[in-house]
Amino acid sequence: MPNISNRALHMPPSPVRKLVPFALQAKQKGIKVYHLNIGQPDIETPETALNALKNIDLKVLEYALSEGNLDYRNALTEYYHSLGFSDLTPDNFIVTNGGSEALNFAISTLCDDGDEVIIPEPYYANYNGFTSTFDVNVVAVSSTIDTGFALPPIEEFEKKITEKTRAIIICNPGNPTGYLYTREELQKLAEIALKYDIVIISDEVYREYVYDGKQQISILDFPELKENCIVIDSESKRYSMCGVRIGCMVTRSQKIRNAAILFAQARLSPVLLGQIAATAAHQNDGAYIRAVREEYTHRRNVLVDLLNAIPGVICPKPRGAFYCVAELPVDDTEKFAQWLLESYSNNKETIMVAPAGGFYSDPELGKKQVRIAYVLKEEDLRRSVEILKDALKQYREEFSL
Repeated sequence: MPNISNRALHMPPSPVRKLVPFALQAKQKGIKVYHLNIGQPDIETPETALNALKNIDLKVLEYALSEGNLDYRNALTEYYHSLGFSDLTPDNFIVTNGGSEALNFAISTLCDDGDEVIIPEPYYANYNGFTSTFDVNVVAVSSTIDTGFALPPIEEFEKKITEKTRAIIICNPGNPTGYLYTREELQKLAEIALKYDIVIISDEVYREYVYDGKQQISILDFPELKENCIVIDSESKRYSMCGVRIGCMVTRSQKIRNAAILFAQARLSPVLLGQIAATAAHQNDGAYIRAVREEYTHRRNVLVDLLNAIPGVICPKPRGAFYCVAELPVDDTEKFAQWLLESYSNNKETIMVAPAGGFYSDPELGKKQVRIAYVLKEEDLRRSVEILKDALKQYREEFSL
C-alpha cells in the first residue's frame, strides 16, 4: 500500500461536513433532516444571476484570466466604490474559486512552514484546514460564551506575537459566533500590525448581514495598512450563490498582489460561469440585500429566543452573519450530533448540527457547544428547535445526564 503524507494524516476533518454519512443514512431510512449544520441559505439567488446563466451566448467556454476576467473585476470595483473605497481599481482584485481559495492564496503568500497566524477563537473551522495544508501553526486568542464571545482586550493579540508571526486572521462579522468588531478594536489591531510589520487578513464575506442598526467596519477603512492588509470576499453568502464558487482576494499592496498572482496562475483560472453569474448579481440596486438582511434579522430573533427558552441552553445573540453558537446540557455535542442522526427521530424528522469542537484550537473548549445556521425559513427553524428540545430530554434520560 502506498504511504499517505503526514500533511494528509494531520488534516483536520470538517466539523460541518464529517457527519454527512450519518445524515445520508438517516435519509435513506426515510427520516427528514433539517440542516442547521451548514451555511447554505434557502434564500433565492438574484434573478439577474440566474438569467445570465440561462442566456449565455458563447460558442466556447474558455479559460478565464488567472486574475479574473475584467468584466467581473470592474463589477467588484464599482461595488467597493459604493462602500467608500474609491481608490480601488480592478488591479486590486484577484478572483478566486470561492473565498476559500482566496484564504489559501493569502496564507501561502505570507507564510512558510512553521510560521504562525493568530486567530481569535472560536473561528471558522476551515482556518485549521488552510493552515494545516501549509504547515502553518494557529495561535488562538480565546473568547467565551459567558461574555457573548466578546473579544478579550486587543493587547492579548500582542502577547501572542513571536518572530514566527506572519498574520492575524479575523472574520468580521464572525463565523461561527456572529461577533462584530468595533472601529476601536480594528484600530488597535492596525497599530499592532504596523508595529510588528505583520498582515491582517480580514474575512468579510458576511459584510452585508449585520443587524440592529450596526455597521460593518472593513479593515480597508485603515489606509495606513496599505501594505499590511488583505480582505477575503465571496459571493456565496451575499447573493446566496454558494455553488458558483466565486470569491476574491483584495489588497492595496502591489508586493502581496504580485506574489499571490503566481498562485492564481498555477491553478490556471477561476470559474468562468461563476464570474458571469456574479457580474450579473452585482447589477441589483440593493433592494435584494436589504430584504435578505431583514429576513435574517427575523430568523435570528426567532431562533435565539426559542433556544434560550430550552432549559440548560445558552445562546448569545449574534450581531452579524447567520450563525449562532449554543451551549447544550449534554456531555459531548459530537456524540449528541451523531446520536441525532443515528438513533433519534421525532415523527420521522431530526436535525443536523455542527459540533463546535472543530471551531477551537482545543476541541475540549467547544465540547458542549454547537454551531447552528439560521439559513432555513421560520417554520423550519421553529420545528428544528422543537425537535432539539425533545431530543435533549430523551438524550439526557437515555444517558442519565
